[in-house]
Amino acid sequence: MSPMSPDPIATPVPSQIKETVDSADTTLHNPRRAVIALGSNLGNRLETLQGAVDLLEDTPGVRVKAVSAVFETDGVGGPEGQPAYLNAVLVLKTTLPPQSLLERANAIEDAFGRVREVRWGPRTLDLDIVAYEGVEQDVPELILPHPRAHERGFVLAPWHDADPDAELPGHGKVAELLTTVSEQGVRRREDLTLHLPR
Repeated sequence: MSPMSPDPIATPVPSQIKETVDSADTTLHNPRRAVIALGSNLGNRLETLQGAVDLLEDTPGVRVKAVSAVFETDGVGGPEGQPAYLNAVLVLKTTLPPQSLLERANAIEDAFGRVREVRWGPRTLDLDIVAYEGVEQDVPELILPHPRAHERGFVLAPWHDADPDAELPGHGKVAELLTTVSEQGVRRREDLTLHLPR
């Protein structure tokens, strides 16, 4: 009996194979594009936002396709003197229906200790579904597209960064909307970065 031959040495998967698999989205059948805005102004804000990105990517039926730059924003409409927010926007491909995506977003908020006591008050994590491809709805738990996204610089600026050609249904191109809102108090943080999950 001849001695067993050693296993061949594994080589890295060629990049063109990775690109082919990624472009096929083989785990997602008929995915829809969705946009989620993230915000945090309590605790380790950057770590919390990255955790939310990772947990969304870890959700069956969700693939994070783009992550914006990080923006720091003064609190809008809430109690006086609350800490500044870090904000970002994710572009997803998903097979989850909007309600299931909302339930997952709420569960991620809860995991990071989100407490809903004061409207627009400080929070460890806020996840808002801004738009969901092909869906316009107005139900109490989820209005799509988000009814105030077109007037919020802290949503439009990171969304434009993640997807320069994006359009907000019913309102037009994000790039054009961005010219009509005040970006005062919305600062791009070049020193902070969120990463696409590996």
